[in-house]
Amino acid sequence: MGSPCELHLYGADRGFCDGLIEAAIAEVARLERKYSRYRDDSVTSAINASAGDPAGVEVDAETASLLDYAATAHETSGGLFDPTSGVLRRVWNFKSGRLPERAALDAVLPLVGWQQIAWRRPRLVLPRAGMELDFGGFVKEYAADRVAELCRAGGARHGMVDLGGDLAVIGPHPDGKPWVVGIRDPRAPQGAMASVRLDACAIATSGDYERCMVVDGVRYTHVLDPRTGWPVTGMRSVSVVAERCLVAGTATTVAMLKGAREGARWLDELGLPNLRMDDAGLISGTLAAH
Repeated sequence: MGSPCELHLYGADRGFCDGLIEAAIAEVARLERKYSRYRDDSVTSAINASAGDPAGVEVDAETASLLDYAATAHETSGGLFDPTSGVLRRVWNFKSGRLPERAALDAVLPLVGWQQIAWRRPRLVLPRAGMELDFGGFVKEYAADRVAELCRAGGARHGMVDLGGDLAVIGPHPDGKPWVVGIRDPRAPQGAMASVRLDACAIATSGDYERCMVVDGVRYTHVLDPRTGWPVTGMRSVSVVAERCLVAGTATTVAMLKGAREGARWLDELGLPNLRMDDAGLISGTLAAH
C-alpha cells in the first residue's frame, strides 16, 4: 500500500493471532495486486488499457461495488471526488520542486471527469484514449475495512488495523477501554495536535504534509482539484471518524477539496465527527476539544 502498515490484535493465544495475521497480510496483498496501477496484470491496468475502446471492459463484482461507491461519492461531493483525476500526476511531480507548464496541464485536463465515463454494471467504458481510473484514493481505506471485517469474522473482538494512518477498529481493548489515536500536527509531524478515542469505528486523515513541495515559499499539496488540476488550498489537515474507513477517507478528501469554510460546512451537514486545521493553523471541528 506504499505506506507503513500495522495490525494490533488481542487473542487467546499466539496461534489464534498468527492465523488472523497471515490472513490479513494475504488480503492486503491481494488488493494491492488487484488494484495497483504499477502492475501490468492488475484490474486497474486492464481498465486503463481499454480507454478509447467503445466496447469498454467487463469487471468483477468487487470492482463493480467499488465503482458504484465512486459514482455515489462523485455525485454527493458535487463532482469533487473523481477517480479519473489520477492522470494529473503526469504533469505534477512533487519530487521535482517545479510547477507544471500551463500547456501541459491544459493538455491533460480533458482526460479528467467521471461524468465522461459510461458505467453500467458490469461494463465500464472510458471514452477517451489516455483516460485512467485510479483506485489509490480509496482502496487503502477499503482494505482497512476488509481486514477489520476478516478479523472479526475469524473471532477477534479486540484490535485495530492501521494502513498508513487509515484506521479501522476491530474492537476496544479487552478491558473495554478505547484506542487512543494521535492526530499528527501538519507542521510538527513528530507531535500530535489532538488525540481521539475510538472503540468501534474508523478514522482517516488527509493533509498537505505527506506528499507536497514548496516552490517560492508556497506549499503545494498532492490533493489536486479535478476541475482545475491545481493543488487545493485552505486546510492543512482534515480527520474524519465514520463507521467505515472508506467513508471516512472519502470525506476527508472531499473536505480538503472544498476548502476551509465549505469543507467545514459539508462535514457538519454529514454529521461526521471531525478535526481540522486551516492554513492559518487554527484547529476546529467536533473533535477539537478531545
